[in-house]
Amino acid sequence: MKIGVPKEIKNNESRVALTPAGVFELATYRHQVYVQESAGESSGFSDEDYRDAGAVLMPTAEAVYAMADMIVKVKEPVASEYPLIKRNQVIFTYFHFASSEVLTKAMMASKAVCIAYETVSDDDGFLPLLTPMSEVAGRMAIQQGAKYLEKPIKGRGVLLGGVPGVPPGRVLVLGAGVVGIQAAKMAAGLGAHVTILDINMKRLRYVNDVMPPHVVTEFSSVYNIKKHIKDHDLIIGAVLIPGAKAPNLITREMLKEMRPGTVLVDVAVDQGGCFETTRPTTHEEPTFIIDDIVHYCVANMPGAVPYTSTLALTNVTLPYVLKLANLGWEEACSKYPDLGRGLNIVKGEVVIEEIKKAFKEVDLVVR
Repeated sequence: MKIGVPKEIKNNESRVALTPAGVFELATYRHQVYVQESAGESSGFSDEDYRDAGAVLMPTAEAVYAMADMIVKVKEPVASEYPLIKRNQVIFTYFHFASSEVLTKAMMASKAVCIAYETVSDDDGFLPLLTPMSEVAGRMAIQQGAKYLEKPIKGRGVLLGGVPGVPPGRVLVLGAGVVGIQAAKMAAGLGAHVTILDINMKRLRYVNDVMPPHVVTEFSSVYNIKKHIKDHDLIIGAVLIPGAKAPNLITREMLKEMRPGTVLVDVAVDQGGCFETTRPTTHEEPTFIIDDIVHYCVANMPGAVPYTSTLALTNVTLPYVLKLANLGWEEACSKYPDLGRGLNIVKGEVVIEEIKKAFKEVDLVVR
């Protein structure tokens, strides 16, 4: 198979979809990999590294898309890439369709086969291709939140760990999934007081067992959320409904209940965000302020640490890339149900219910 790896062009996205090691592995199976020049530089991989591994370097994204049967990316295609995608071409990347009607309709119109990292899942609902980036994002949420709590950036001026004689900062985590647990771990490590809310008692029991005593758990309800937002300094939105739009757990009205300078970090922004006031931001301009509340809603948080993120991502995506390349998408998705669940749009047709529900008022027929 001819596999293309274009350079990521989303704002401040520095990851790359395949490492030289991945190219080498694919080459051993006689697949040809076309990599756009400088695609891996920001992640620490030179063009020479890719060439030595067996890749063919291409000067432009147009050339990569034109040659490839399958495109492997990190982030969803942006508008300038839509015209480059060919009928029947396999696109394997993070899509998060439920948060973008424009992207959904563009991919339907392309008649490509869109396989989304974020909905590949096993029989137990585990999301192997989302997990490593959730781990990175969860840890980064605290790192960034701690920074934006500083007064020069309009935060409350709170040091999360406190100091002797001064109580630590208070962190509220909405969701006890991978993101939430990693965020809690980082916040607890800094010495902050952490509260985790979730509707899954099994997850809360797990958190209670593995976390130190200054991490406390409560069942998530509107009442408990409204209670805790009044006295917590940093609030992490870590809610995920696979393939679907995230629920709005904090409304615009609730911002008035918070103390000025409270920081909201919405890790669910890729799926539409779990705060009503969320709108996607970039690493260039990561924050905005509404009602004196600082919002950090960067849609590709792991892109800020591309070396770590690229290695973590390709550790889990490469086995699936190999299956798709060795068998073709139809046989691979039929033989491996976890990969089959990654199919979102096939040759113009939406094949996953979560996207249909997200756009139930929208005509999803391409004529």
